[in-house]
Amino acid sequence: MPTPHYGEPRYRVIADTLRERIESGVIPPGALLPAESALSAEFQAARGTIRQAIAVLRDAELVATEHGRGTYASVKRHESGLDGPDSETRERKIPANSDLAALFDINVGATIIEQQRIDRINGAVRTVVRTYRPL
Repeated sequence: MPTPHYGEPRYRVIADTLRERIESGVIPPGALLPAESALSAEFQAARGTIRQAIAVLRDAELVATEHGRGTYASVKRHESGLDGPDSETRERKIPANSDLAALFDINVGATIIEQQRIDRINGAVRTVVRTYRPL
């Protein structure tokens, strides 16, 4: 597919398109971006080009990539002319259940920290993100 904007690299055009989707809420905060193969097919671009576009978004802190899990739209909103989400974060100590104990390689019942972030836009809950870490 030819570059639609003369002189602008293809990966930048793709990054700008994905940025618009994130900032407009088409890809909501905390949502998983489509796989590289799906983006490659959509934009008719090589996977390396898609990776470059994602790197641009990562540098702008619009996405975060977790090894083996994928790339997620960042919950943090940037200046886009839209009202950013109201964010509330809570943290508490909890006993590890069997799943968490296995993940952290600790004993069931060991104390871990659960952090819960709730993002609201215009009062409506948009995302709830829970993270866990060992004490």
